[in-house]
Amino acid sequence: MTDLFTTLDAADAAAPLLARTTPRDRAAALVAVADRLELAADEIVALGTEETGLTEGRLRGELNRTTQQLRLFAEVVVEGAYLDARIDAADPDYAVGPRPDVRRVNVPVGPVLNYAASNFPLAFSVAGGDTAAALAAGNPVVVKAHDGHPRLSALVATIVTEALREAGMPHGSFAVIFDREDGVAALKDDRIRAAAFTGSTTVGRMLADVAAARPVPIPFYGELGSVNPVVVTPAALAAGADALAAAYVGSVSGSCGQLCTKPGFLLVPGVEPLTDALVTAAAEVPEHRLLTAGITAGYRERREAVLAAAGVSVLVEGEVRVGADGLGWATPTLVSMSLADLEKAGDTVLDESFGPLSVVVEYGTAAELPAAFERLFPGNLTATVHLAPTEDTAALEPLLDALARTSGRVLFGAWPTGVSVTAAMQHGGPYPATTHDATSVGTAAIGRFLRAVAYQGAPQSVLPPPLRDDNPWGVPQRRSPAGLSRQWGELTGRY
Repeated sequence: MTDLFTTLDAADAAAPLLARTTPRDRAAALVAVADRLELAADEIVALGTEETGLTEGRLRGELNRTTQQLRLFAEVVVEGAYLDARIDAADPDYAVGPRPDVRRVNVPVGPVLNYAASNFPLAFSVAGGDTAAALAAGNPVVVKAHDGHPRLSALVATIVTEALREAGMPHGSFAVIFDREDGVAALKDDRIRAAAFTGSTTVGRMLADVAAARPVPIPFYGELGSVNPVVVTPAALAAGADALAAAYVGSVSGSCGQLCTKPGFLLVPGVEPLTDALVTAAAEVPEHRLLTAGITAGYRERREAVLAAAGVSVLVEGEVRVGADGLGWATPTLVSMSLADLEKAGDTVLDESFGPLSVVVEYGTAAELPAAFERLFPGNLTATVHLAPTEDTAALEPLLDALARTSGRVLFGAWPTGVSVTAAMQHGGPYPATTHDATSVGTAAIGRFLRAVAYQGAPQSVLPPPLRDDNPWGVPQRRSPAGLSRQWGELTGRY
């Protein structure tokens, strides 16, 4: 525990120093981390393949995503719009009374605790998106490594630590802890000011409750669980059942179904047109290793529960082969049932199955789907709809509204697996998908680790650089000229 306290002390001491680093220095440090990771790519991928069972191609792609999102956040830091600098000049003639000089800017929250994910040992782990976003915002980061890939975590941690030190970042800007008890103790420590998590609903909710029960509660950004329903309209099914079936199986079985955006439910007007193509596509999927013994045990339990549920028909039984070490190898399991039977089964079937299992649900008419989504799929990372090219979208507005209310990302004619790291991406959703409906992917993710401070009547000499009139960092400043609001009031006749 002494080591944990030393780590947290260092992070706490680094916080004000890191917050004062210039955008270009911080951006250069992020790029330095990316460069060092790329130089060690062969070593990282070899160890990751051995420790996780993921393929070399998957891990090289994930490493590329990791380094590119570091570089993307470097660009965000230099550009500076994330600071949301607002300057309201003093105005004695302001429409609602004299206005003082008020200036507002986003500042770092302080040390951030990041719980690494099991299923993305690079992109959502030690140097992944949460770490990149928190460092970019100017916060020290303490990562709780996942016990599914400890050696890979240690290797990446060494690379990140050395790169940040050589880039001139303060001591304590980054650290990794491995013990589970330390992970909980750190969350309870008042030096930690925010936390991010990607993992199971059970563990995530437990940690969220710990964060909320602190004497001074902190934000806990947990990504917990999502079944990512996909709707196929009658016209879309008629236009291409075989292609839909093949793409669906590919999305379900990718990385052995161990993706937070895996489509857990496919809602179709009829199962029969898909059956043969589903069997054919699933037969071509080789067995793939599940990440850990714990995930293997959890998947076996969920699979058995779904197969035993009333109203379930087996389309593709698949299998799970378990070794002496508890690690499993699986092939896809696909089942079907009616929408009415799904409602009766409840959580027995509706709960997320973390592995290559998915449920094809037969519905009657599109009119029944909006209400069904509200009842059965209240919170997801994604929802998808497949339309025919000439479909009348006006008739589907109630369904599309329901998809938007119950998910963070609505896809059309695609599959939810594969999350692009872009400025507009939203990887979050209503609970239970996330504890706070904020994104953990894309440049908007930086906002989770910032808070706003306003300065009123402050001398130029004490203002943060983004709020000074000379704007030494060259960031965007939103200015409200004197008299503007009064003039608007006169124009509208409101005052």
